[in-house]
Amino acid sequence: MGATSHQAGAAGRALTADRPSSIRNVVLVGHSGSGKTTLVEALALTAGAVNRAGRVEDGATVSDYDEIEHRRQRSVQLSLVPVEWGGIKINILDTPGYADFVGELRAGLRAADAALFVVSASDGIDGATRMVWDECEAVGMPRAIVVTHLEAARSDYAQMTTVCGEIFGADDPDAVIPLHLPLHGPAGPDGHAPVTGLLGLLSQRVYEYSSGERVERDPDPAELALITDARSRLIEGIIAESEDESLMDRYLGGEDIDVKTLVDDLERAVARGTFHPVLMAAPAADGARQGLGTVELLELVTGGFPTPLERAAVTVTRPDGSARPEVTCDPAGPLVAEVVKTSSDPYVGRVSLVRVFSGTLNPEETVHVSGHGLADRGHEDHDVDERIGTLTAPFGKQQRALTRCIAGDLACVAKLTRAETGDTLSAKEDPLLMEPWTMPDPLLPLAIEAHSKADEDKLSQGLARLVAEDPTMRLEQNPHTHQVVLWCLGEAHQDVALERLRTRYGVQVDAVPHKVSLRETFGVKAAGRGRHVKQSGGHGQFAICEIEVEPLPPGSGIEFVDKVVGGSVPRQFIPSVEKGVRGQAARGVAAGYPLVDVRITLLDGKAHSVDSSDAAFQTAGALALREAAAEARIDLLEPVAELAVLIPDEYVGPVMSDLAGRRGRVVGTDQAGPGRTRVRAEIPEIEIGRYAVELRSVSHGTGRFARAYARHEPMPPQIAEKVREQGEKGS
Repeated sequence: MGATSHQAGAAGRALTADRPSSIRNVVLVGHSGSGKTTLVEALALTAGAVNRAGRVEDGATVSDYDEIEHRRQRSVQLSLVPVEWGGIKINILDTPGYADFVGELRAGLRAADAALFVVSASDGIDGATRMVWDECEAVGMPRAIVVTHLEAARSDYAQMTTVCGEIFGADDPDAVIPLHLPLHGPAGPDGHAPVTGLLGLLSQRVYEYSSGERVERDPDPAELALITDARSRLIEGIIAESEDESLMDRYLGGEDIDVKTLVDDLERAVARGTFHPVLMAAPAADGARQGLGTVELLELVTGGFPTPLERAAVTVTRPDGSARPEVTCDPAGPLVAEVVKTSSDPYVGRVSLVRVFSGTLNPEETVHVSGHGLADRGHEDHDVDERIGTLTAPFGKQQRALTRCIAGDLACVAKLTRAETGDTLSAKEDPLLMEPWTMPDPLLPLAIEAHSKADEDKLSQGLARLVAEDPTMRLEQNPHTHQVVLWCLGEAHQDVALERLRTRYGVQVDAVPHKVSLRETFGVKAAGRGRHVKQSGGHGQFAICEIEVEPLPPGSGIEFVDKVVGGSVPRQFIPSVEKGVRGQAARGVAAGYPLVDVRITLLDGKAHSVDSSDAAFQTAGALALREAAAEARIDLLEPVAELAVLIPDEYVGPVMSDLAGRRGRVVGTDQAGPGRTRVRAEIPEIEIGRYAVELRSVSHGTGRFARAYARHEPMPPQIAEKVREQGEKGS
């Protein structure tokens, strides 16, 4: 790409776009530790948005500014950093790289129009990053690759570009090609020669960064010789993706294609998502004003990445589901905006990060807030009108006021008390609804209890606010185990949830063992006699009943049969006996789990004309069931889940072995796309409480799974005995 003069800084002022064509929305994708946040800081410095390497205030950066991120030294949430370059506003969306926070990544993908994949020259590309690349490819999202950590002693840019071509360009090797070669300085004592500049393959110019600023010069003969082969490959790759079919013939015929034509074709191919250039970047040294490759990267984003106008039209419906014409990215169109992130500020309250897809959002106006489709995660459907507060552009912990937010732009909205992540904002006179984006299912349970009575009073509100912010978290009030369960994506996700409850909402909770919903049933037929006879002055208590209990097929529940003859149990007390045995069945008869799948037959009994009562026969029925259980074999039933595990082919063996070690039964496998297999299995739920973590280990972060309840079935005797001995109701 050609050289561009340094953009005047935007530090201290909010950036307001006046038209969609002057906006670029780009999300940074990469594994944890690949250098995304450092790259954001370097870009902000080069664009003049900050005065010293990424810092907007003491101890805070433009991206990682949350206290939890400071303590953990890791990004845990999506952050927006707006910068300006060449008159273009760039909304940089920095995402966490750790798998537990993939919900934040998906929110960033939803809000962006293009993606920068950040890969480390020293660490390579992990499986999770490959999967995100495939997802972006499936929807045609434009992508480029940035290689970082060039300063590491074991870094090898040439090797890394080859790896990028093999992995990201597997289907089209000519579509993943570097735009520059590194210019190395003198080698240090360890033999590592630092990268001090770039050799532009198209421009055939050298861009030196060793002085702390980008200096452009002509290459010397040795440098020019280095780029010949790489330049030819790049030109051929650009021409192959060009819409000008005559260009290849002209090139092969020996015509020297001018650089401007090549740059224009390159930028068009990048915007279409058919060409994915590889660039390099490094943070600025102390005192430097520009980091290596940051100017080139900003040029690519502004010149090659698509504008919001090039994004496909948004499909919307009315809140009742009725059809509505598509809306386009038009500031004068009907208002359609989406909450891509929700957070709480101790001073401002709830703050919603919003992407406007159509229309213009103005401060202090009343909008319709609509949220549907997430009821299974603790988010009730809602349609309300709310008056928004101020509009701001975030910059670290700072919020800079905006006068408006047009279609294609992003802004923070204050005081939307009902808005949750994934909700749609629209005009109150024309309410609309966007379909929520796909989010991963949280499959790691965390059972919690309030630490004290004071915490118990605040727990419900704290949990509601927590799940409103994070739709990848599901809140469950389990009616069988009577536990409050937060379903999360992983252990780090759990830890952050607990820390936010404590520090943000003032709720201290204790994690307790998660209980699996076990059941009991009779293994054989048995009989029991319940005798409840007491005399304590005045009316006594008298009730005797005899029952028979027999097992039924799975799923039958509790069946009560009356076979009393001769009136030995008066008709008015037979429902009392049924109520007593059903109550006892709900409490369990052996280990405290609900009794299921039995037929209880009332055969005989005795009553007293004065001392018999409803309560007495309820007690007698319960006693009879307990006596029958004492003389019979009681089986414990455990829930069995249907598991569908999606993994790369190379991990099929380890995953199937792991499932077998968990008492799983593999019921089939099938191909789920190129190089991926779906393994279907049935497995006891007690064995997969931590499977979300353990599958990640077995598959090196590339596996996913879905689960669904199948049935309850008898637990093996040795395991059932252990459960009884431990006196626990789950694992």
